[in-house]
Amino acid sequence: MSGLVTTLTDPAVLLPAFVMIAVLATVYTLAAPYLDRGDLDKRMKSVALEREQMRARERARMSAEASQSKASLRAQHNAPVRQVVERLNLREALVDANTMNRLRQAGYRSQNALNVFLFARFVLPFVVAAVAIFYIFFLGFLGEKPLPMRILATVVAAYIGFYLPNLYISNRVSKRQLSIKRAWPDALDLMLICVESGISIEVAFRRVADEIAMASPELAEELVLTTAELSFLQERRAAYENLGVRTGLDTVKSVTQALIQAERYGTPLAQALRVLAQECRDQRMNEAEKKAAALPPKLTVPMILFFLPVLVAVILGPAGIQVADRF
Repeated sequence: MSGLVTTLTDPAVLLPAFVMIAVLATVYTLAAPYLDRGDLDKRMKSVALEREQMRARERARMSAEASQSKASLRAQHNAPVRQVVERLNLREALVDANTMNRLRQAGYRSQNALNVFLFARFVLPFVVAAVAIFYIFFLGFLGEKPLPMRILATVVAAYIGFYLPNLYISNRVSKRQLSIKRAWPDALDLMLICVESGISIEVAFRRVADEIAMASPELAEELVLTTAELSFLQERRAAYENLGVRTGLDTVKSVTQALIQAERYGTPLAQALRVLAQECRDQRMNEAEKKAAALPPKLTVPMILFFLPVLVAVILGPAGIQVADRF
């Protein structure tokens, strides 16, 4: 053991070893560019293969979902509801250009959702009017009012029933847009990281959807749907425009316009995403500051009604008790 240590520490042995290592490193450094073969074709084939695999996975997933939901969604394509809508021609009477967009923004995309919406708008006025007639004319509600006033109340109830589906859809749209708006700046940051790392926009959408699903399932759903449309639609611009239409948010539409311009003119996408993410974050902070600034006026009336009487009682109560004891 001592002889091995002596040999390894001998300068006459170490110097040739270091010289040999330096020579080999120099030869490898000079010869490496000539020995390295270009793998661009291989990498491009790998990217194309991955794209085809992703398309195949999306087709298989959509086919599986369609087969699984065939007994549910298609069965929920209620024949009586559809027959009522078709016989009364409710689509031409109640559907305008904005109806389908509002349903998509609320998360309802199937044809069955449109049939149920139209059926509800047709049936609910009669149902609400029947309930109002029962309360007003049979239970005596508004019994002291004259007959024209009770008839007017019934008509108003039927009018409210006609707009109840619209109110429900508006509420769903507001909640969905609020969830997407809160998570959108974080999604842009993740998308920026993916784009700067060299990931394609389809894979970036899918990765961001997986990461943002816990914070906003609605946004994750829209991004996954956009990924599928990018794989299947003939024009990628249509997929980006559909994302803006389904969300109905100006911040999302600005990002989709940046993506369209990047696809069409080759403009740098990372810089645009960075600027848009900062704008979205500033807008979210401004909204929080507006809510904080509006808090004192909102607290004025509750403080006057609830806090001020208690404060007066606490301050003047002992003095009033002492005055009562004196007199």
